[in-house]
Amino acid sequence: MNGEGKEEGVVNMDVHNEKLVYMWGYLPGALPQRSPILSPLAVRSTVYAWKDVCGGGCGFAMAISESGKLITWGSTDDLGQSYVTSGKHGETPEAFPLPTEASIVKAAAGWAHCVAATDNGEVYTWGWKECIPSGKVFSDPSGAGGMEKDVFERQNLFFTEQGSPRSQGPRSSGGSGTLSGLDGRGSKDESTKRRRISSAKQAAESSSNGDETPSAFPCLVTLNPGVRIVTVSAGGRHTLTLSVSDIGQVWGWGYGGEGQLGLGSRIRMLSSPHPIPCIDSSYGKERDAVLSQGGMTSEGQGFRVPGTYVKGIACGGRHSAVITDAGALLTFGWGLYGQCGQGSTDDELSPTCVSSLLGIRIEGVAAGLWHTVCVSADGDVYTFGGNQFGQLGTGGDQAETLPRLLEAPSLENIHAKTISCGARHSTIISGSHHYVPMFMSANLRTYDFVNVKQLGLGDVIDRNVPSQVTIDGCVPKNVACGWWHTLLLAESPT
Repeated sequence: MNGEGKEEGVVNMDVHNEKLVYMWGYLPGALPQRSPILSPLAVRSTVYAWKDVCGGGCGFAMAISESGKLITWGSTDDLGQSYVTSGKHGETPEAFPLPTEASIVKAAAGWAHCVAATDNGEVYTWGWKECIPSGKVFSDPSGAGGMEKDVFERQNLFFTEQGSPRSQGPRSSGGSGTLSGLDGRGSKDESTKRRRISSAKQAAESSSNGDETPSAFPCLVTLNPGVRIVTVSAGGRHTLTLSVSDIGQVWGWGYGGEGQLGLGSRIRMLSSPHPIPCIDSSYGKERDAVLSQGGMTSEGQGFRVPGTYVKGIACGGRHSAVITDAGALLTFGWGLYGQCGQGSTDDELSPTCVSSLLGIRIEGVAAGLWHTVCVSADGDVYTFGGNQFGQLGTGGDQAETLPRLLEAPSLENIHAKTISCGARHSTIISGSHHYVPMFMSANLRTYDFVNVKQLGLGDVIDRNVPSQVTIDGCVPKNVACGWWHTLLLAESPT
């Protein structure tokens, strides 16, 4: 990378083993006509060579170049899609002007904020002020940070709408592990959460005025001395980071009203990074504590969470998940659709081991708006949570409160390796380099785009089982979902 003689330059499409990026879905600023991209489309650049893909937030894409620059494109500020997160990057991929010369190694975007980690372990974040912790703030280098109040209000309104999918909300299934949609009346828990979100919206709006922008410029996050971050994840309004300097410690900040910050309480706003205690050495000593965590053996005895440190993190809309070095999966946050995998619809305020997966070594986890997907060391895929749009890939639309092993015919003899979740879709790359997206139906009512399907299958047909996307002449290497789109990193064959 930087300092080793590698420079950005004109991309030679004939070079073997060259990395390619493909995109599809809803990226309104990526094409002149601003229409949905129904089939994989190569992202062309005469300036940047690709290293990795990062997905992006709502309406824009992010990737990392070989020289360590954060590249964004596809946003369209006039529709209020990218808000304050990506700048005015349209069809042409451009480097986002971060105030550092260090190389970016990981990046992520939430609903209206972004976060990036550098190769020296620093973290920068920018976007909606509510998501940004205290730290050293840099002025806008491009002068493009201004925001109209009506865009901010649309942002709040749309996020509020996202709290309730079209099936209104499930009821608890009494431990059966399966939920179904209501008859439109909604549940008591759903109404409570609607009121909570509405109150948060009003508070945010009342704290703003016409002279104050809700945007925040890139901020160098203040962490404890010596903390070195290696990966980041962004949810709806919260952020998780993972460090190596303190043995796999998870740090979190932002909104925590449903427990997605894992600190044991409903924190309205956490304005500075706090360590999240995911592996407690005392776990299992007290039977009542273990019962409250849902972690019991068949004999009723408590256990300690397997592992000594966290090695993976994922943020959903309002829930979070982590995996330990021993392959244990822990979840916390909003549970209304079973997205915590605990067999109920309760919120989890602290990291809680998904006991039904004990004995299965989980290697990767991804989280969407209302659902969670994980992959085991054996290449099996487990899904749980909201399924209103078929995002669990189970063949139906019933939510799952317990992890369900995917056994679709299209996954036979497929060893899953890499997974990613968008707001309402899921993706898999297998060890045999098959790329399989699951169903997504993005009915973007807020922006008058109806029935936009973003599976990359060349049509607008809904699917609720895994279906393979074929891209000739390349080998998939990584996949990253934005809220309404998908990015694929691939290599040309040797």
